[in-house]
Amino acid sequence: MLAAGLFIIGRVKGIDRPGLMPTLPSINSEDGFNMLDVGANAEAKPEHLHQYGLMGNFYAQDVRGIANPRIALLNNGTEASKGDELHKAAHQLLADDPDLNFIGNIEANDLLKGLADVVVTDGFTGNATLKAIEGTATIVMSQVKHAIMDAGVKEKIGGLLLKGSVGQIKTKFDTSIYGGAVLLGLKAPVIKAHGAADAQTVYYTVKQIHTMLANQTVQKVIDYFDQKKVSDETK
Repeated sequence: MLAAGLFIIGRVKGIDRPGLMPTLPSINSEDGFNMLDVGANAEAKPEHLHQYGLMGNFYAQDVRGIANPRIALLNNGTEASKGDELHKAAHQLLADDPDLNFIGNIEANDLLKGLADVVVTDGFTGNATLKAIEGTATIVMSQVKHAIMDAGVKEKIGGLLLKGSVGQIKTKFDTSIYGGAVLLGLKAPVIKAHGAADAQTVYYTVKQIHTMLANQTVQKVIDYFDQKKVSDETK
């Protein structure tokens, strides 16, 4: 998919490597949060993570309607000094950019709390984190169902009484309403739906593309990096 996007559609000038970005649920926000890269590139440089922050910022503003998105860097501690050389350097680039509302590092155990609107990470870490979140959510819901259905009459009655509340939790973590994962950094919207996507997911994915086109999200990214290049050349 990445190869097709690069060779058929083309990469935005100023973006070294496009990043794959889904929208994930969070408990304290109806809009969830974006995370990129989640697998388009296994390795990354600090400037790549900086570019992901900029692209995620445009998407959160245009498609999700967040005026001043909170950008965070996924790391193994919240302190600026935490992490390897890649994350320390990326933290500095993000913190020094006046165009970003960078709130610092975020740890994996805080991702679903809604503390950030856009979470930046390398593709290897992002993919592992994404699958851990998806797998945990599936297992927990399955265990809750079995705990109710495989137990006695009292448990089943209790489960019936809690059906509405459990249903709300399931709806909260239903990612189909967010559409697919956007391959940001290309000259046109490219969105990857899950292999098990149903009709509702496809509907929201098409709606997602329509919103990006209507708001000219990709063009805004292109214009931003064109202006940035001109600014850098005149310095």
